[in-house]
Amino acid sequence: MRFPLSSQAILLATALVPASALAAGTVDYDRDIRPILVENCTRCHGPDEKERKGDLRLDLRADALKEHDGMRAIVPGKPEESELVTRLFTTDKDEVMPPPKAKKTLKPEQKEVLKKWIAEGAEYRMHWAFEAVKVPPVPELAKGNGAADLSAWSGSPIDRFVRARLSQEGLAPSPEADRRTLVRRLSLDLLGLPPTPEEVEAYVSDVAPDAYERLVDRTLASPHFGERWGRHWLDLARYADSDGYEKDLVRPYAYLFRDWVINAFNRDLPFDEFTIEQLAGDL
Repeated sequence: MRFPLSSQAILLATALVPASALAAGTVDYDRDIRPILVENCTRCHGPDEKERKGDLRLDLRADALKEHDGMRAIVPGKPEESELVTRLFTTDKDEVMPPPKAKKTLKPEQKEVLKKWIAEGAEYRMHWAFEAVKVPPVPELAKGNGAADLSAWSGSPIDRFVRARLSQEGLAPSPEADRRTLVRRLSLDLLGLPPTPEEVEAYVSDVAPDAYERLVDRTLASPHFGERWGRHWLDLARYADSDGYEKDLVRPYAYLFRDWVINAFNRDLPFDEFTIEQLAGDL
């Protein structure tokens, strides 16, 4: 099993998320709320007791709902009674949150999404990394919603998720790529390199029903697979062959870690072993 590069799952363009959340309907805590709280609130109202102001903690629901001096920061379902909403929208410089000295300013759409979140019940969620993995139900495609042409696809459950989302957005799937395009896409994606002319011709002329499956297997078996995908992990670990900065001294044995990571990908090392061995190496 190829271990996922879950560490690449970075929050992108969080400033644009609240507007889409308001348009899409239900607010999602992890997607829409947590980034706002982390960026603007939890430094003063988070887990650090020394930095916490007003004895108010907003990163835990039970604490956020507690009463403080006759007021509650969050009253689920009642934004008009929630002191957090009042402080977000006030123009009083002595009352507004975040305070001016924090040099943090929430955008109007961020304030609105927080207000909507409270109106919807102020649901909190654990970080996704601590939640049990669940298998989502595969979408059923109703007649006229892509079911008729689904047989033209590979038939993978993933295709149903893709097709359902395309239908939701009012989009039609692109035409199936020709074989030359497909082998080029696969090679660039998995290896970061274009296929050789011989590899292209071999796939184009292969009429066996499992031609594509065998092409994928051959591509995954290439040593370039580990070089291509190991780079992501090496970048996150800030791998380099020298120290950088003003002296830029050489690290003569750094390549051993680089080669180990590449080989781990090529050996299909399970992710738990991958992490354990790196922790052991650090220790």
